[in-house]
Amino acid sequence: MRAIGGCAHPIYLAGHTTLVDGATGEMIRHYDTAEQSPGRAPIRCGNRRASVCPTCARVHAGDTYHLIRAGLTGGKGTPSTVGHPRLFVTLTAPSWGSVHRVSGRDRDRCRPRRSGGTCEHGRPVGCPQRHSTSDPAVGTPLCRDCYDYVGHVLWHAHAGLLWTRTTHAIRRQLATRAGVPQSRLGDHAMVSFVKTAEYQRRGAVHIHAVVRLDGPDGPGSPPPWDAELLAAAVTSALAVSVSAPYSPATGARVIRWGAQADVRELESSADTGPTADAVAAYIAKYVSKSVQESVHGVDYRITSAEGIRLAPVPSHIRAIMAVCWRLGGLCEFAGLRLRAWAHTLGYRGHILTKSRVYSTTFRELRSIRAQFRSGPTPIGAHSESEWRYVGSGHSPGESAIAAGIAEDIALSREHDDSGHEGNS
Repeated sequence: MRAIGGCAHPIYLAGHTTLVDGATGEMIRHYDTAEQSPGRAPIRCGNRRASVCPTCARVHAGDTYHLIRAGLTGGKGTPSTVGHPRLFVTLTAPSWGSVHRVSGRDRDRCRPRRSGGTCEHGRPVGCPQRHSTSDPAVGTPLCRDCYDYVGHVLWHAHAGLLWTRTTHAIRRQLATRAGVPQSRLGDHAMVSFVKTAEYQRRGAVHIHAVVRLDGPDGPGSPPPWDAELLAAAVTSALAVSVSAPYSPATGARVIRWGAQADVRELESSADTGPTADAVAAYIAKYVSKSVQESVHGVDYRITSAEGIRLAPVPSHIRAIMAVCWRLGGLCEFAGLRLRAWAHTLGYRGHILTKSRVYSTTFRELRSIRAQFRSGPTPIGAHSESEWRYVGSGHSPGESAIAAGIAEDIALSREHDDSGHEGNS
């Protein structure tokens, strides 16, 4: 358990691995779970969600940090000359109705309305309260009957496609503004990106992305244009839209980005703008958050309408899940699989995606870590392995032991981090 960092839900394998000298056929190392008790070997579950396994989530966040940072400053197989024009882009969902929000300063109120007034359902259109970050009212609608839950769900279901069309539009806009044919853009430059999705308190995802401009040969070649041209192309590309399937129950819906968008150039100094290290740490911090941690949702799939009614979630989140279930039963939206993704509020995209040449991959980072732990492999040697799955999870007693180990490791890490800060 200590070797896998107190993983909360390990996977158990049984089998053997033999390292053999390729020239002589001599056995160099041999490991067989049959020779140890209880005849099985645990490996990490690898879950990215801190609400499921905090230790594996921390490892995943660390890998995310290095993956993003390598695409900004080099390393991990990416040339150190990769400091090309790059932008930090934040995109939000549109508004589907007024929600309570955190007060920016002590004197700020949520939604002050000097003249008062009510909506068509008789509820106030303003809120004179001051909400703290921990206030459960933050993110909930002022009037649930006015809130467009259908628009919320359909936007989530098409957010991935909307991002894909945005990346295509960035390339088209870049070619147009640079005065080159769109079909010949690859002869002049290449656009790379990495993006992550984060849930806002209202239950809607917003996108954080790093967009980098390279030369025609990728990160190792300098681009012919500057960050100003790239920023103009990105800003223009945000006008793209996606049409949702038509249904008599919902009407025609067009999916677009929200009005709040932020496009900033990454700088070398924190005094002038966000730095590469700060952006990498920021994205890595949020990649381990789940729906449960972000908006008090659930991390398991919903299998029935009764499951939504009994789910331990706030009423606003329950309403979004209920609309997912209702729309998922309509034949027009069968391809969106809304019922299967009701627990993520209809969002079907990955939390983190990147273009192929942006930087290294998670697989490569994990492979390097595994090679480091297993020790050096002699030149010409090869391994012969045979493994099978035999179970997963802890017994109640093992779970308590694993939690204690994970807590010890976390406390030790905090102590080391505070010691480094003190020394610096």
